[in-house]
Amino acid sequence: MLKIYNTLTGKKEEFHPIVPGKVGMYVCGNTVYDYCHIGHARAMISFDLISRHFRHIGYDLNYVRNITDVEDKIIKRAAENNETTESLTQRMIAAQIEDELKLGNKMPDREPKATEFMQEMIDLIQTLIDKGFAYQGSTGDVYYRASAFKEYGKLNNRKLEDMLAGARIDVEMAKEHPADFVLWKMVKEGEVHWASPWGAGRPGWHIECSAMATSCLGAHFDIHGGGPDLKFPHHENEIAQAEAATGEKYANVWMHCGPVRVNNEKMSKSLGNFFTVREVLEKYNPEVIRFLMVSSQYRSAIDYSESSLLEAKVKLERLYNALKEQSLSDHYVQSDFSVRFNDAMNDDFNTPVAIAVLFDLARELNKAKTSSPREAEVLAKELSVLSELLGLLQQDPEYFLQNSVIAEGLSAEQIEAFIVERKQARKDKNFVRSDEIRDELAAQGVELLDSREGTSWTRR
Repeated sequence: MLKIYNTLTGKKEEFHPIVPGKVGMYVCGNTVYDYCHIGHARAMISFDLISRHFRHIGYDLNYVRNITDVEDKIIKRAAENNETTESLTQRMIAAQIEDELKLGNKMPDREPKATEFMQEMIDLIQTLIDKGFAYQGSTGDVYYRASAFKEYGKLNNRKLEDMLAGARIDVEMAKEHPADFVLWKMVKEGEVHWASPWGAGRPGWHIECSAMATSCLGAHFDIHGGGPDLKFPHHENEIAQAEAATGEKYANVWMHCGPVRVNNEKMSKSLGNFFTVREVLEKYNPEVIRFLMVSSQYRSAIDYSESSLLEAKVKLERLYNALKEQSLSDHYVQSDFSVRFNDAMNDDFNTPVAIAVLFDLARELNKAKTSSPREAEVLAKELSVLSELLGLLQQDPEYFLQNSVIAEGLSAEQIEAFIVERKQARKDKNFVRSDEIRDELAAQGVELLDSREGTSWTRR
């Protein structure tokens, strides 16, 4: 039985879908005004492995992840770049897809853009006004009346008055109450805008997801997920909007992945510890980054650092070495390893335990290589299948071991030439030169691995 930690209830629960055998999952995606950073990578990879496991255990999953392509940050960045918001968002969406595919993710079933659901947002806002949950302020902006929704704060287990401790009542005089939030913003000169019953403008951020989620999955669906920073106020506001408008429970299960810390500090451009996915991919193989992300349970914080990446690289190399030059059986046979792996994943997607199973399996595979070649083929197939469920071991072992880091020094062709020269030196019993070549390569981060089959190499 699959168990999932539900942020709404604060405990781990058995998962029971609304419709047997089917799962509707909505995940808040990125605001596309800049390149994806490693925090985005954590969320994207987390929900990718969650979706893989749902499908692995037989669920018909409808995975929806939105794209926010109209928002204050987008308008500001487009103006700075002297380009249209559409031009900016199209470039960033293309870059996000490129990054995500490199990281080994499978794309969601549907990726709605906010700009494609403008009428649905307007209709939702009008419903809230009609029901007394929203109003138009003196500036023309439309606000949600938070005090009208009696369960406001239930996701974060806080009362409305507690959330307002220290809040300034006069921050925005057009509001009736400091907790009220904007649903529709009146247009400012030069900004992208749409027509509405309240005047030309654009939607607030929170209403976008409520409209897209209910349009794609219905008023009541199974799972809503996102990053740790979205729990409040974004997800709290989503619940208030959707449930006030429809009169139904919005999502049964709320899932939030953990944050990424950089050397135990919050990632921030102001601290100089902000890294885009593209910057990291310039130094490391994408699977190294993925392994780092899945080696911690999705709800846990991850400490990102050079040392943590190197540790991930070394561990992943151990798994690849188990498959190196090893043939795989044509058939996947589930052993106790598969049972243990699935049990771990059914326990709130416990990837650290699942990865520990992979290492136990690799250890048995290495033993079987000499004692029972046929058993080794069966174990290798099982290791490959289980690893794929985490998006790992998807490259040729020889290729990965030679490209786990992106070298700036010797090319693969140059290294191979040195190996040929060393082989000849050893044949000529010129062991001094043979040792010199090994030392020269080691100094440039290349380790030679000698075996009965010949010499292979990996980067360090």
